[in-house]
Order: sequence, then C-alpha cells, then structure tokens
Amino acid sequence: MPTADVLVYTRTAGYRHDSIPDGAAALTGLAAGRGLTAETTEDPAAFTADRLAGRALVVLLSTTGTVLTAEGRTALEAYLRGGGALLAVHAAANAEPDWPFYGDLLGTRFAGHPPLQPGAVLVEDGAHPASAPLPRRWEWTDEWYEYTSHPRASGVHVLLRADETAYEGGTLGDDHPIAWCRTVDRGRFLFTALGHAAEAYRDPGFRAHLDGALAWLVP
Repeated sequence: MPTADVLVYTRTAGYRHDSIPDGAAALTGLAAGRGLTAETTEDPAAFTADRLAGRALVVLLSTTGTVLTAEGRTALEAYLRGGGALLAVHAAANAEPDWPFYGDLLGTRFAGHPPLQPGAVLVEDGAHPASAPLPRRWEWTDEWYEYTSHPRASGVHVLLRADETAYEGGTLGDDHPIAWCRTVDRGRFLFTALGHAAEAYRDPGFRAHLDGALAWLVP
C-alpha cells in the first residue's frame, strides 16, 4: 500500500527539465496545503495496482519518453478508469509516445515549440478551479507548445489558451489550447503545457493554477 497520498513521478527517458526539482517541491507543498502527503520518485516499480491503490493523485511532472513498463501502463490505466486522478505537467505531453491510451487521454501529442519567450495566456473557463484564480489575460513566459493535432478535436475541455498575437512562432491561430481536462470513466485527468522554467514554480499565479488543478482532481 502507498505511504503517501500523491505520487509525483519524474522519470525521463528523453530531454530532462532543470525545473523538475522545483516542480516536485512546489507540488509537495501545495498538496500539504490540502492535507495531502506526497512522495517523489523515478522508480517505475511504483506503478502497480497495490502501490497505486488508495492514491488520491498521480502527477507526471515533465516526464519524457517511455517511462513506464507494460505492467505500469496497465496499472495506471486501471487506476484512472477506476476513479483515480492524473495530473500531467509540461513535458509530460512528450511521454509514453507509443502508448495509445495515453495519447487518447492527452488528445494529441507534443510536436515542438518556438523559443522560450514572453507571451500571454487567455482564460477560457473562468469558473474551473485551475483557471479561476488567473486574470482573463495573464502575461507569462514559457515554451508555447505545438501539437500534432488539435486537442479540442478529441473532446477535451479547454481551460486556458495561448494568445498567439503575443509571441512568435505559434501555428494554431486564435484557438491554441494550453491547458485542458477531461473525465475518463470514473477518473479525472488534467494537463497543463505550462511549467518549463524553475522560477515558474515559485510564481504565485502559476502556483494558483496548479493548486486549482489539485482542487479539481482531488475534490
């Protein structure tokens, strides 16, 4: 049985973000603020039915490449479908590239990004806990992710969009989702493409975004 409510998974098999330790610390602190304990691991053996049972939340924090075993994939899918919660942050869009379930869950795949630069985030759903704390237009610096297909076409509920007029290199136009969520059977899933830089995890606005995600995922 798990020893913590929240599992923060940080394994990478591709590019590794320097911000991962800051992200793990931020998520641990935000979880504690909600009365939840958290542990951070890079061990794929954490993904078994027994070790996921009773978890309030699993976080994929900028995981890249194939980071789960076949058994781990089966356990995570069953956990989520059975009423679990999964938060995917930033480069988790580039994880598990050959796992169809995860691709369907995301609703798209990572295709690249223009250089890190200032831009702006537009709130689409002002009532959702993950977007409600933000101003309707939020000035922000990040990697503005591009996707292999439009995520909205897969049926996700879009929370935030990127304002492509505020930076260079966007290709989706007026409708450029940057954070979204969905339910999967009895489980909940939320993805945010934001969170590249270490300092993001000390920013009050971004922390409020993550805290709101936790509030929705673990009501």
